[in-house]
Amino acid sequence: MIALSLAEIAEVVGGQTHDIPDPAVRVTGEVVRDSREAGPGSLFVAFVGERVDGHDYAAQVVEAGAVAVLASRPVGVPAIVVEDVQAALGALARHVVRRLGATLVALTGSAGKTSTKDLIAQVLRSKAPTVFTPGSLNNEIGLPLTALTATEETKFLVLEMGARGIGHIRYLTGLTPPRIGLVLNVGSAHIGEFGGREQIAQAKGELVEALPPAEEGGVAVLNADDPYVRAMASRTKAKVILFGESGEADVSAENVRLTDSGQPSFRLHTPSGACDVTMRLYGEHHVSNALAAAAVAHELGMSADEIARALSEAGSLSRWRMEVTERPDGVTVVNDAYNANPESMKAALRALAAMGNGRRTWAVLGKMAELGDEALAEHDAVGRLAVRLNVSKLVAVGGREAAWLQLGAYNEGSWGEESVHVSDAQAAVDLLRSELRPGDVVLVKASRSVGLESVAQALLETGAEGEVSAR
Repeated sequence: MIALSLAEIAEVVGGQTHDIPDPAVRVTGEVVRDSREAGPGSLFVAFVGERVDGHDYAAQVVEAGAVAVLASRPVGVPAIVVEDVQAALGALARHVVRRLGATLVALTGSAGKTSTKDLIAQVLRSKAPTVFTPGSLNNEIGLPLTALTATEETKFLVLEMGARGIGHIRYLTGLTPPRIGLVLNVGSAHIGEFGGREQIAQAKGELVEALPPAEEGGVAVLNADDPYVRAMASRTKAKVILFGESGEADVSAENVRLTDSGQPSFRLHTPSGACDVTMRLYGEHHVSNALAAAAVAHELGMSADEIARALSEAGSLSRWRMEVTERPDGVTVVNDAYNANPESMKAALRALAAMGNGRRTWAVLGKMAELGDEALAEHDAVGRLAVRLNVSKLVAVGGREAAWLQLGAYNEGSWGEESVHVSDAQAAVDLLRSELRPGDVVLVKASRSVGLESVAQALLETGAEGEVSAR
């Protein structure tokens, strides 16, 4: 974070200083909420959780070098005490972002947010210092903490914004007002919480409503192929740039194909020119993500050649998202177990089919959470798609939702040993250990709550007879 005195921070957040000998002392380190990350010059934010109270670690973080604690009560060490720690953290982030003057890019969508954010960050940091959301820390705590890692050298700040209801993105944009806003898609993720796609579109569109008008540099980057997103153009006074396959798209791709290993290759078209791209990521769904990133980069002054080069060099920065590892025995494990919704599940299955390229393919799938009344139909559809894509074997892991996956496969024509329903992750591991052959490709995917990453980890440990090479 940019260096601020404790007195200035107290004024910004509307807090009172307690046990601070010298209010002129500056925070020169990171703003952290995990006591283990506290170090010299840091500011520790004490949240009260369900099982842990950050205030209990106040003395420990000061001993580690933190200059003060942002707290809701006095803690016996230097502290800035406020009524609402979360609100104070947001106020501090808002102040720092305004001071910095970096170009702020925000993005949202039902699927692909984290992968696209990672692409944008890698493209932009090839041009100038860039700070971006680590992983998917995209809520009212993770977002301001990310913004506070920016420094005077930061040119671009790329922030992922999540929402579980109307008003969430409006709140986040109030903390970190974006100049460029990207909306990827409106899908089924969290549809059970929102109540329908119209409500999801209403929530996601809050991002473009927060943008400054075109004459002040505001830019809305919208998916031309998603009618819910395309319609958001009427909700903003910012300049609108479209990406996708539509003839209306300003940024598009032609000659899209997958390499023998399942990596997308295409010719990128932007208003400033065209250039060829071959990505290191896996699956055709990354083409849309790449076009979104290219549209943002174009608006920030990068040439088609610069964008194409950066996209071709970009890799996966976040764990368990199409993380492809080849074991020494030739078995390829695709760990995409961080989360799942109908759109991302279908995209992962198509990527698996492409990566197979004559090899046996395994889809180890579990529950997709928060689908409400759509749960049965969506799980059934995924099971059917696995059969249509000729996935060699579907392993449905878990309870009722897994049974629906297998039922979909059965109803689509998988009557033999092409699909199996197992009770838990360990049962899936036992099955795979006994039946995998060299050259097989295994996809592991489910909602985060299922914890199927343990299956991928166990498979890699099983095959680790020598060094395991991650691609």
